[in-house]
Amino acid sequence: MNLISVPHLHEHSLGTNKSSTRGFALPAPVPLGENLVQAGLLTGSDLQEALQQHSSKNCQLGETLLEMGFVDEDTLLLFLGQQLGVQSVRLRSGLVDPSVVRCIPRAKAEAFSALALFCVGGRLTVAMAEPSNLRQLDELERVTRKPIRPVLAMRSAIDRMLAHCYEENFAVDAITADLDQNSIEIQSDSVDVSLADVESFTDGSPIINLVNYIIVHAIRQKASDIHIEAGQQSSLVRYRVDGHLREILRPRREFHPAMISRIKVLAKMDISEHRMPQDGRVHLTVDGREIDLRISTLPTILGEKIVMRVLDRKNVTFYLDRLGMPEAALNKTKNLLKRPHGLILTTGPTGSGKTTTLYSAVELIKSIRRNVVTVEDPVEYQLDLINQVQVSNTKTMKFSDALRSILRQDPDVIMVGEIRDAETAAIAIQAALTGHLVLSTLHTNDSFSAITRLLDMGIEPFKLAAGLLGVIAQRLVRTICPSCKTNYYPTPEQLDAIRYRGDRRRQFTRGQGCRECYDTGFRGRTGIYEVFAIDREVRELISSNATVEALRSYHCQQGFGSLLEEGILLAEAGRTSLEEVIEVAYSD
Repeated sequence: MNLISVPHLHEHSLGTNKSSTRGFALPAPVPLGENLVQAGLLTGSDLQEALQQHSSKNCQLGETLLEMGFVDEDTLLLFLGQQLGVQSVRLRSGLVDPSVVRCIPRAKAEAFSALALFCVGGRLTVAMAEPSNLRQLDELERVTRKPIRPVLAMRSAIDRMLAHCYEENFAVDAITADLDQNSIEIQSDSVDVSLADVESFTDGSPIINLVNYIIVHAIRQKASDIHIEAGQQSSLVRYRVDGHLREILRPRREFHPAMISRIKVLAKMDISEHRMPQDGRVHLTVDGREIDLRISTLPTILGEKIVMRVLDRKNVTFYLDRLGMPEAALNKTKNLLKRPHGLILTTGPTGSGKTTTLYSAVELIKSIRRNVVTVEDPVEYQLDLINQVQVSNTKTMKFSDALRSILRQDPDVIMVGEIRDAETAAIAIQAALTGHLVLSTLHTNDSFSAITRLLDMGIEPFKLAAGLLGVIAQRLVRTICPSCKTNYYPTPEQLDAIRYRGDRRRQFTRGQGCRECYDTGFRGRTGIYEVFAIDREVRELISSNATVEALRSYHCQQGFGSLLEEGILLAEAGRTSLEEVIEVAYSD
């Protein structure tokens, strides 16, 4: 029975010989033994001795050379692959996708010495002792109903792996085979029970290994979130990488409760509570790096879902100069932060990098001479020289309650994680008007809409005009993978949709998709920014209850671009694709 599916095993684990695209070729004119002799890896007498022993056995010459110790497996595979014109592979458990092994019946696999490795793009890669055997290839394609891409492996290695890959517990063993047992360490002050108790609770190590693998692999893939959710037939594990969810594993359905319990124990949650959401946190050391996991559970009709936010300080920069802001926007932002008092807002949807921008701003202006206090829900990263307060709107202290107390703490700079209600907005504006620099976030589509949103919350226009310094709207767009970058011409419809005013005959750039970027065409993200600084004319517009269109028109008249226009500039520079910009920044 299949336990786990691993859809993202890729061909980078194979050999480097790529001389064949169909999967088989005519043998090289020089026999294997002579090739090894010419390369100085085998003497003539060694070859004669091997040929004599080979003639007395019913096996291939390569197997005989390997058995006699004349060549090692890597060298033999390289020469055999060159001779046959196929890629070669040294088999190991971590290379085999458990979800595809059984698409070749065991009897057929043993008869052909063939092992299914993984399936990419609908094409099944199979390790074979005789990759140029057309009869076997045709039969495998008939049985699997998939096009076959054969690769060369030693017959003895295939036979050893076959016995293991058709066992019931192969799936868990396969995905954890490459996991160093010392790669993850749970900090003792974060867990109340011993690891021995956890192992006993989860009835053995496979669940522990599986959870460890999920966490370590997510960190190595630079995932921002890990989703573990229950399904009808199996669980589903997904990573959010560069803002998009990617399927990683499908553990067997009965593994789900044990996995959830294991994570709950680590996060100091109540393992007996399954009907109410819970929040927790665990501190880990993975590959020598300190990682915080912010964990949330949610009851669903099929079982509890867990989302783990991965907080890795090494993957986050809190420097404004490194966020990718254009020089003009960066200078405007720094000028706003030099002001002694007032309100500065960052806007955008969830996951657009607003908190990172706020942290970067605080890092820039903090000093030993300033009292900086933050109010957050939750506190994601701990910063030096800053007093960070965690609140929750569902518990005793809300944002507004914390703000009132902070104003009695003699603050110079206040960072409010989010303005969620009219009460918090009113206190933030009042603090900005009474000599404090206030930084916060707001969920709006652009910088101009933030003004009308605050007015709708009941902030009086004259107070908003006097207290607001500026609004930074932002989005995150994926950057093109350098390994598969290619040029293309966008369609006229795409150019018309964004009212493109540049050269319509120019080429744009996008990624084709490769093993380095998991066939997405993108690696990493950068920001696009729209900085709306409030000057005297804008204050007059706010005081007169100007519309969003009037504010946007004035901004454009000053020669500043919108989010979409900034994104188009990135696409023209070849850093992202035009489709990505349209998806992220386009609005009517």
